[in-house]
Amino acid sequence: MSDADFSPEHLKIMKDVLVEHVPHAKAIGLMVEDAKRGEAWLSVPYAEKLIGNPETGVIHGGVITSLLDNACGIAVQLALPERMSIATLDLRIDYMKPATPKLDLMAHTHCYKVTKNIAFVRGTAYHTDEEDPIATCVGTFMLAANRAQPMPMTPEAAAEALKILGQKKENGA
Repeated sequence: MSDADFSPEHLKIMKDVLVEHVPHAKAIGLMVEDAKRGEAWLSVPYAEKLIGNPETGVIHGGVITSLLDNACGIAVQLALPERMSIATLDLRIDYMKPATPKLDLMAHTHCYKVTKNIAFVRGTAYHTDEEDPIATCVGTFMLAANRAQPMPMTPEAAAEALKILGQKKENGA
């Protein structure tokens, strides 16, 4: 795939594959809004169930952390030549102000360096203007984190994987 923006079909696949298999991401309503090579824009719609302080209506900081962590991970996946397991090694978040009640959250993340084993990423959480951040982050991600192949993406591939695992089990592997 080139460095061009992803097509609507690619964005749908990313939404299905990179978000749908993460229960917490689904629970907070995380959505992939846009993407290009090494970059991701994600959102979380404002919802009362995400409020951290009922008196102010401010979204809980953990939601912002989840948004940034997932956005960073997706930016890393989009910087890699192929899908592989990754794990967050370090994620530093600097909160600059509380989120504004009743406004949706956005995040833009950029994977700016990939080495043999580590990817480096930075990002911003905001409402409508990335230059007016709620929080910023820098993170590192381990590549091939568990040395296992990622989950298959098609039912046929899943069936083939289960068949292979069954054969290995029968052979005592």
